Amino acid sequence: MPDGPTYRTLPYPLAQRQAVDWNEIMRGGHTIHGLVEFDVTETRKAVHRERRSLGRPLSFTSVMVASFARAVAADTSVQAYRKGRGQIVAFDDVDVAVLVEHRIDGAHVPIPHIVRRADRKTPAEIEDEIARARSEALPYARALRFAPAWLLLPGFVRRFVLRRVLASPARRRRFTGTCAVTAVSMFGRGTGWGIPFISHSLVLTVGGVGKRPGLGPDGRVEPREMLCATLSVDHDVVNGAPLARFISRFRELVERGAVLA
Repeated sequence: MPDGPTYRTLPYPLAQRQAVDWNEIMRGGHTIHGLVEFDVTETRKAVHRERRSLGRPLSFTSVMVASFARAVAADTSVQAYRKGRGQIVAFDDVDVAVLVEHRIDGAHVPIPHIVRRADRKTPAEIEDEIARARSEALPYARALRFAPAWLLLPGFVRRFVLRRVLASPARRRRFTGTCAVTAVSMFGRGTGWGIPFISHSLVLTVGGVGKRPGLGPDGRVEPREMLCATLSVDHDVVNGAPLARFISRFRELVERGAVLA
């Protein structure tokens, strides 16, 4: 028997190296995280009814993306980007970035997919789009062919280039969308919040769902399904009052299941 521990040495995925560059660029911001809970008891029932009506799967994540996008559309200043020192650019369209897992170099790597004009799409349309993105060929495949040469450059050079590219709000919207939704599956069953590494001016992290006592429709205390979620904003762009109003709009949409009506 071997004296020491056994282990495997695996190649570090190229896409993950690019993610490290992205994280280095983004870490200089000033972020506010709001930890909130939503009563999604009735909404989850509505999702089950919608699945039966459609006769096919419909994820709760797609419902959250649709609700999130519509709440953003009511005041797009919460998804604005800075342009230099003296301007802020707030796009009218809500382009939501979501992570879709692809297999790259033998590893499962989450790759962003941008749901364009998500505020104008139904949860079923968003579900179909994410499913297509998951099954289609790897995005940016042509760019990945040049990734080995690109990653031979010193890190500070790569990050300088990326900062220059992303300095334009129009280019940033094109490549990264205007806001983001990520679902944290690590919690499994039960409550739990995720604190993201913020990549946009506005990011929603969908956490776990657990049961807690609450008031039902008839006013009686009963077990209710509570969703944990984190709203994260770039405080250089979004202040507390607009964030509070956004959370209020978003809560109403989520708890009523308005996007399923």
